[in-house]
Amino acid sequence: MRTLITGGAGFIGSHLCERFLAEGHEVVCMDNFITGNPVNIEHLQANPKFSFLRHNISNHIEIDGPIDCILHFASPASPVDYLRHPIATLKVGSLGTHNSLGLAKAKGSRYLLASTSEVYGDPERHPQREDYWGNVNPIGIRGVYDEAKRFAEAMTMAYHRTHGLNTHIVRIFNTYGPRMRLDDGRVVPNLMGQALRGEPLTVYGDGSQTRSFCFVSDLVDGIFRLLMSEFHEPVNLGNPNEVSILDFAKEIVALSAGKNAIEFRPLPQDDPKVRKPDIGRARSLLSWEPKVDRKEGMRRTMEYFRGLVMKG
Repeated sequence: MRTLITGGAGFIGSHLCERFLAEGHEVVCMDNFITGNPVNIEHLQANPKFSFLRHNISNHIEIDGPIDCILHFASPASPVDYLRHPIATLKVGSLGTHNSLGLAKAKGSRYLLASTSEVYGDPERHPQREDYWGNVNPIGIRGVYDEAKRFAEAMTMAYHRTHGLNTHIVRIFNTYGPRMRLDDGRVVPNLMGQALRGEPLTVYGDGSQTRSFCFVSDLVDGIFRLLMSEFHEPVNLGNPNEVSILDFAKEIVALSAGKNAIEFRPLPQDDPKVRKPDIGRARSLLSWEPKVDRKEGMRRTMEYFRGLVMKG
């Protein structure tokens, strides 16, 4: 099996490269490093089954030889990144998805799109189930990411229905673990970085907004199972163990053994008030559910960030 992973030098993408190599696949990693990091894949370069192509998939893709599977994970994914690169985010969700689907059609590949819980926007249903269409502000500052992913889902389903492509769509809920960037703006690296540097932890609003955090190894296992399934509609993957951001910040202070204060700041525009996946579909179709509890996952992640903070 030969598998192409776009965005393969990113946080989740690099873990996927490892998993598919472990499954015996030849892996072609594609990235343009707009948000990915060459360090994430350095340890894979010596593997004869691993190869890297530097390319922006919003441009036409040419790859020689067979491609059995394509996983489209190229995209800025944190608010800091997609607000810094709004047009690139829209282009990779539209043109990048079109180009990668076109390659899948030409090669007869299985195809998996990395979508997101952000397609639900600021949800009016809780928990979020795959048949909920969402509550998204298309012209808000977060719309560049939310609508790029909603368009990507529509394009993927169109290729499945029109061309019979073997497509899959994963809606990823908050995922964390080693190889996240300290400066990527998401809540886990933000709070852990502040805790390790002895700074006050920043909580937006009153901290009552909720999130559900899934450790990266659990997510990767669900993605592999979904790609190898014959199910074509979206599937939520995430941890349904919900926690308020304020309680999560307190857990991080305790884990770091610090005495950090907590600072409250105004809530950003269109910030979702609740986020919790209904994973009934993943349980029934994939026999999947998270195995790493939050305390253990946070401990592993804190160790990784501690190393980054010590390096400066």
